[in-house]
Amino acid sequence: MKFKVLFLSHAPDADKERHHCVIETELYQLFVQVVRHQEEALSVVRQLSREEGLHSILLCPGFTHKDVAEIQAAVKGQCGVFVARGDGPSSKITLSAMEKVGWFRQSKKGD
Repeated sequence: MKFKVLFLSHAPDADKERHHCVIETELYQLFVQVVRHQEEALSVVRQLSREEGLHSILLCPGFTHKDVAEIQAAVKGQCGVFVARGDGPSSKITLSAMEKVGWFRQSKKGD
């Protein structure tokens, strides 16, 4: 048996079918998934919880309190849900970098 964790992150250009991976050791299995929006996040959480029996979910700081609550409800208390958060200076550095790469530009057509 392995300790199974999902790290879930948002990106405006994510393709959930392509932007994922699994990293494993003898005791640890880390699923990494990038999604475009909350509906995809919920779909991934439900699927991996059901199919893999996740023990823990770690969310990027972009998830709102409402998003976190929806994810917690989706796993029905069967695994821990955590959010990565930074301090004020770290958030400013990250925001600046995201702006430079065009993170907040209007989404492409079809989103």
